Amino acid sequence: MTAPEELRGQVRELCRTWRDAERYRPRPDAWLRSFDLEFSRELAARGWIGMTWPREVGGAGRSHLARLVVTEELLRAGAPVAAHWIGDRQIGPSILRHGTPRLRAEILPGIVAADHVFCLGMSEPDAGSDLAAVRTTAAPVDGGWSVTGRKIWTSHAHRATHAYLLARTGREADKHAGLTEFVVDMSAPGVAVSPIVDMAGSHHFNEVIFDEVFVPGHRVIGEVGQGWRQVTEQLAHERGGPERVLSTYPVLAGLLETADDTAAAEIGELIARLAGLRALCVRVAEELDAGRAPVRAAATLKYLGTAFERDVLDVARRAAGGDPVAPDDPLGEALLASPGFGIRGGASEVLLSLLAKEEARR
Repeated sequence: MTAPEELRGQVRELCRTWRDAERYRPRPDAWLRSFDLEFSRELAARGWIGMTWPREVGGAGRSHLARLVVTEELLRAGAPVAAHWIGDRQIGPSILRHGTPRLRAEILPGIVAADHVFCLGMSEPDAGSDLAAVRTTAAPVDGGWSVTGRKIWTSHAHRATHAYLLARTGREADKHAGLTEFVVDMSAPGVAVSPIVDMAGSHHFNEVIFDEVFVPGHRVIGEVGQGWRQVTEQLAHERGGPERVLSTYPVLAGLLETADDTAAAEIGELIARLAGLRALCVRVAEELDAGRAPVRAAATLKYLGTAFERDVLDVARRAAGGDPVAPDDPLGEALLASPGFGIRGGASEVLLSLLAKEEARR
């Protein structure tokens, strides 16, 4: 089995080859915005998707630390990984943990091969960062469920083959109860996708409407009504990865190359903070390797990572002086994306509340 540092070199070489051939350009937020199915299939051919999953579902049976090496290098390179990122990062692990053997066999090999592209049906209009404020409903029907509702900020829904969907299946007074997770075919009758174009004219966000969409009964992830407990575990995968600290790395790399000595102290501080955050990424990976859901460590990483990413942009903006920044420059792209830093994966206030509750349980 390839040693971690050899694996790191292989990922760097692949990214360098594609970049030198001008098959992609490094971008900040590449895991969210830079979509290239051909690149994802190249990674799949090398066994770099579903790396930690069992071999019987197409995975490589490797450690989360090995996966961290691969994902860290892809993010540092600003590589186009959005096609497989959501499925690999959190949907696959959730299905592995809670899905039936039938669901695992049906979905996981397609993620590993980069044939299945997933989008996230979590956020809803007027709900802000309150994930439990779900109004999309799933009603039982013969053979499955009928889903009706709306989801928003659904990245790459227009390209996705499948959606992860959080819907309300019960009417309990506690809004955290009665939620259920589903896998929905995006080609199913009743699914409609509308684009949301951002300030740079880029289209990766969407609104998705589900109008009495039939979902087969075996497409439930885990237990009916237990979605909140399960999604909390799933968010540890979403919040605890290196994308929470390396989304602005192309900007930081540009600073190292171009900034003058007046910014040296600020850049040095950023690099020191990045070292600490990378150590926290390692801790999350070790927790996952031990079979635990690192809810607390992941929330901490997301909270500190949000502040770090914003500070990288502040230093870069000051280093640029009064010079205009082009929208397609890494700094320009990152600045346009930055309003979402404090929302995606949970607003800072939500994360602090989660950390306080986790501390109270100790």
